[in-house]
Amino acid sequence: MIRLLSVVGARPNFMKIAPIVEELNKFPDIEHCLVHSGQHYDDLLSGNFFADLNLPKPDMNLQAGSGSHAVQTAEIMKGIEPILRDYNPQMVLVVGDVNSTIAAALTAVKLGIKVAHIEAGLRSFDMTMPEEINRKLTDAISTLLLVSEESGVANLKHEGVPAEQIFLVGNVMIDCLLRNRELARKSSILDKLGVRQNSSGCRPYGVLTLHRPSNVENPKTLQGILSAVNCFAEELPVFFPIHPRTRKNIERFGLLPYLGSAASGKSTGIVPLDPLGYLEFLSLNDCARIVLTDSGGVQEETTVLGVPCLTLRENTERPATVLHGTNQVVGVDPDRILAAAQSILQKTSSPSRCPPLWDGKTASRIVAIIREYLQRDSPGVAG
Repeated sequence: MIRLLSVVGARPNFMKIAPIVEELNKFPDIEHCLVHSGQHYDDLLSGNFFADLNLPKPDMNLQAGSGSHAVQTAEIMKGIEPILRDYNPQMVLVVGDVNSTIAAALTAVKLGIKVAHIEAGLRSFDMTMPEEINRKLTDAISTLLLVSEESGVANLKHEGVPAEQIFLVGNVMIDCLLRNRELARKSSILDKLGVRQNSSGCRPYGVLTLHRPSNVENPKTLQGILSAVNCFAEELPVFFPIHPRTRKNIERFGLLPYLGSAASGKSTGIVPLDPLGYLEFLSLNDCARIVLTDSGGVQEETTVLGVPCLTLRENTERPATVLHGTNQVVGVDPDRILAAAQSILQKTSSPSRCPPLWDGKTASRIVAIIREYLQRDSPGVAG
């Protein structure tokens, strides 16, 4: 019997683990434990996603909660250690680049447990990003490096990782998107927002998401982004599902005048929304004319959806979304954001193509690699 343990903690993790859990359940020789670190503990950020993605309730919830990076990482490590000792898995699966990822990986390795890192090798080359630190450290201590795009393979080889540890498997978040796209289209969110024209289309609108500290904790940066979006939002509504931390800062910095009201009935402007469930958010992005974001996952999703995306950062760890997809990295200068947005809105969208292996079959490749490795590493483990 193969014994695996997966750790998730934040919204993107849930989307990445859902197809893997579904695939693991196909094999009677695999026993799997799902642990939720509690890094995202609000139902708006966590609970709804388990229902939308048909994920089983976690076997354990560490309830780590919020705090500084050090506090949060330490709480997760303290909580996961006794679970790993008791469950004693052959391998721990971690996804993405959040604090739960590095905390679980580091604790596992110190207990002599091998780690598989899903979404390995991505690099922004910006060490001021906490996520970049988490990515590099997790890759450095993982046994299996399961890579979503070609740049990740090149990065890991450049860092000296042996080729036999690196596997280009595709993007498991896209597995989730492709499995749920038709279901998302049945969501009522577009009707609620008044943008669905008929069964064949929607009137133009945009979507904005902001959550990175560099964007939402600097009042000048946040004001600049909102002012730029407001300029072109005079032409079409821009729906803004607001992360709780972002909303708090908008209020603290006195930036509420930049926002309209979801109940105002206005047909333009920035329209604030509460955080959306996975299916609602996918439906909203799927029909959008333009998406502006600082999220890595949204860059990937819009590439597959064929929706123009402006990344409000100075770099991206997902260059495949620029090379193959619809993404442009425009930074946070208001003039640059406005010019790029107006250019998109004035022309027909260009066709995009999916990066290699973003085909909805990534989870099956991941599970096959893990099973083959563990059976070879520990003969008889599946017997």
